[in-house]
Amino acid sequence: MTMRLTLIGGPTVLIELAGLRIVTDPTFDAPRSYEGGVVLTKHTGPAMEASKVLPVDVVLLSHDQHFDNLDHAGRALLPQAGRVLTTKAGAGRLRETVPKVEGLAPWQQVKIPLKDKRTLTITATPARHGPRGFEPISGDVVGFLLTLGDRTIYVSGDTVWYDGVADIASRYDVDVAILFTGAARPRGAFHVTMDNNDAVEAAHAFGEAQIVAVHNEGWGHFSETQGDLAQLFEVLGLKPRLRLVERGVPLSLELA
Repeated sequence: MTMRLTLIGGPTVLIELAGLRIVTDPTFDAPRSYEGGVVLTKHTGPAMEASKVLPVDVVLLSHDQHFDNLDHAGRALLPQAGRVLTTKAGAGRLRETVPKVEGLAPWQQVKIPLKDKRTLTITATPARHGPRGFEPISGDVVGFLLTLGDRTIYVSGDTVWYDGVADIASRYDVDVAILFTGAARPRGAFHVTMDNNDAVEAAHAFGEAQIVAVHNEGWGHFSETQGDLAQLFEVLGLKPRLRLVERGVPLSLELA
């Protein structure tokens, strides 16, 4: 079984799997700054315009409250998707404009029947968007597992490494882990997405999973790049498991 990934930019990836087109955290705006509790600055536009990504069967939205995970053009895409999966709180905020949104708590599942009579199971997973105690500031976040037969893909969403992510590894054999890295530091010294050490912890926890690192370019608050992670993985003997992605260039991964 082959899965194809296309990095559109930041956290936004087009996943093509078993005839489905799945988009993570849609961000399609041109470069700009966003005002809020902190100012987030986007330096690069999407590798593909939103219209080129359609049709979209499923959007996996880790959270709706931060512009680097759901910007204006990404929000406009949501009503055009077959279904949108996100947090319970996010679904409540989006439901008026996105009727097909579904809110999931960690470990809740939805099942999507495929044309070949197989079923794709999507499981919401725990996520914590920063250090312990930061939850009231960051808000709810969720990750996702995509399970088809005996193959499983993990999409971390915006999370750091913590016991909730370790619990995922204890429950599931993951074949591909798409990690939101970059060590985002929008508020100072602490990171609110995985830093390179977190990614190493995840790589060890997820056994022999292929690792794809995204959400580490295009924005001013990222402090570590995919290249930085590749250097660390090489030192630790993990580089053969890291699948490097380039914006706009499809990457095919074999799952069986």
